[in-house]
Amino acid sequence: MTTRLFHISDVHFGVEDRAAMAVVERAVEDERPDAVICTGDLTQRAKHREYREAAEWFAALGVPVLLEPGNHDMPYYNPWERFSDPFRRFRRLQERVGGTLHSDDVVFVSLLTTVSAQLRFPWSDGVIKSAALEQTVEQLSRLKNEPRTVIVTAHHPLLGPETGEKNPTIGGDEAFIAIASAGADAVISGHVHIPFDEVRESGGQSMRLIGTGTLSTRLRNGAPPSYRVITCERGGRISTELREIAEVAR
Repeated sequence: MTTRLFHISDVHFGVEDRAAMAVVERAVEDERPDAVICTGDLTQRAKHREYREAAEWFAALGVPVLLEPGNHDMPYYNPWERFSDPFRRFRRLQERVGGTLHSDDVVFVSLLTTVSAQLRFPWSDGVIKSAALEQTVEQLSRLKNEPRTVIVTAHHPLLGPETGEKNPTIGGDEAFIAIASAGADAVISGHVHIPFDEVRESGGQSMRLIGTGTLSTRLRNGAPPSYRVITCERGGRISTELREIAEVAR
């Protein structure tokens, strides 16, 4: 038995790429994955209109949808709401379209990497607070003897580039070590709009990090829109297929 997932990220409703999204829509309709997972930045400015459009699109897919909030999913033009209840609009979307994946092969644990403000600029980069990490590690501890593959979902990558540049995610190095030590098989994320699939090492721990591209018009470093197919089996066995959406298909 295997569980097949479509991993998308950074749709950025408001500046979304409708042609790229249509490719995903057709693939979902034709292949019927067990779930679609979106690792954040569903909207561009967290406007009510953008959330409505996101809700309509995700609901129309007709498969379970798992959502993670990104830094763009907190109110941009309403400072009061951003600081008093930054994920209110995201929760409403999640309640409307979020589904539950019942799988014998894989289980997901969320890690919050976004904060409403931080002592640096820009505020877009990730911050992993100790309370968020403790919550994730606690959930992982309950899965210690779990035969299913365990995947953590986050918006920001936990580690920076392998070139040795400074990690833009504050607390990411510590989170990588703690999550790998707690038994996670992989972390999937978005944010950077550039896909990757690599096994990384830090603090004596090794873990697989998987990221997908964007479905928006906000392309970076020449990477086209993309999504990833992730196939999971028990025992931490994960295979992936990156699907880049070529210009001709758009």
